[in-house]
Amino acid sequence: MIEGLSAIDSLGGSLGPAAPQAPVSPDAGTSFEDALGQAIGSAVGTLQTGEAAAIQGIEGAASPMKVVESVMNAQRSLQSVLAIRDKVVSAYQEIARMAI
Repeated sequence: MIEGLSAIDSLGGSLGPAAPQAPVSPDAGTSFEDALGQAIGSAVGTLQTGEAAAIQGIEGAASPMKVVESVMNAQRSLQSVLAIRDKVVSAYQEIARMAI
């Protein structure tokens, strides 16, 4: 999950005012949509792995330590996705409140 978000971080640079830059062609680098898609795909994969480990733990095929580790990774991924969702919703609400 964090690896997927590092692509987003590399796009943003700093949060301060940025110097004007030349327009970037669509083929240069990773787009925001691609970076967000990769992050969400990674989170979904982690959640599926956690679910599979939990099922194996119930069946007795996996050690409790592996189950706990997988479920904790899934929980961190879910919390990250929820934080991103909250930020996107907040940004949308700010844009919706702007005067035209």
